[in-house]
Amino acid sequence: MEALLASAIGTLTAVGIYLMLRLRSFPVILGLTFLSYAVNLFIFAAGRLAVNAAPIIGTPGPHADPLPQALVLTAIVISFGMTAVMMIMAIGGHLAAGHDRIDLDRRNDQP
Repeated sequence: MEALLASAIGTLTAVGIYLMLRLRSFPVILGLTFLSYAVNLFIFAAGRLAVNAAPIIGTPGPHADPLPQALVLTAIVISFGMTAVMMIMAIGGHLAAGHDRIDLDRRNDQP
């Protein structure tokens, strides 16, 4: 289970970094989304994965730590808001420039 989770985190991180290095706005947004998924899985793994464990202390049996679950829930909400803001900025840049390239080279701005 740990090896599967570690490989999933590594794969999501590699895909996220690869997409963030592209020169288009949409792959950059997807790359940040994949990277946020990798960070969420890492936070879950840091909180020690417990299978069939209740996050409530008053129940009998093993207990899961509720703090990583709360942190990941907050991170999901923040990443959704960040993705929405970046999409609006990308759409505005596309409408203003006529393309979605994010390079800073002046030669590419001319048609």
